[in-house]
Amino acid sequence: MFLKNEVGALILRVTLGAIFLIHGIVKFQGGIENIVGWFSSIGLPGFMAYAVALIEIIGGIALIIGLGTRIVSALFSILMIGAILKVKLSVGFLGNGQMAGYELDLGFLAIAVFLVISGSKLISIDQFFSKKDSNEIKKAA
Repeated sequence: MFLKNEVGALILRVTLGAIFLIHGIVKFQGGIENIVGWFSSIGLPGFMAYAVALIEIIGGIALIIGLGTRIVSALFSILMIGAILKVKLSVGFLGNGQMAGYELDLGFLAIAVFLVISGSKLISIDQFFSKKDSNEIKKAA
């Protein structure tokens, strides 16, 4: 049972990491200044666009390799709560035909919260920092 949970957490961790990594890269490729302007237009400081994009890129890579899974997932949870409350909540769960709703953000939030609670040590750098969990994974395999 332990190994099944770890495999599931690994899949969620790598998937969420890849999604955030790609979102962060796209922010820079599409012109980060456009994101800065959009942030300003919704009442957020423009410099936060850089912070969000960097958290998505660095955090995405960290999740993929399993480094600081709980901390990065907590940061992603904060980003998702902010996105839902500041941008998506007003357009509804499924959106308004012009903008997507918060259903996907809620799914990402759920995954991130799960990873905060459970962590994910299988095939991760984190496993080297916790001998107890590393030994449990080896025994389960």
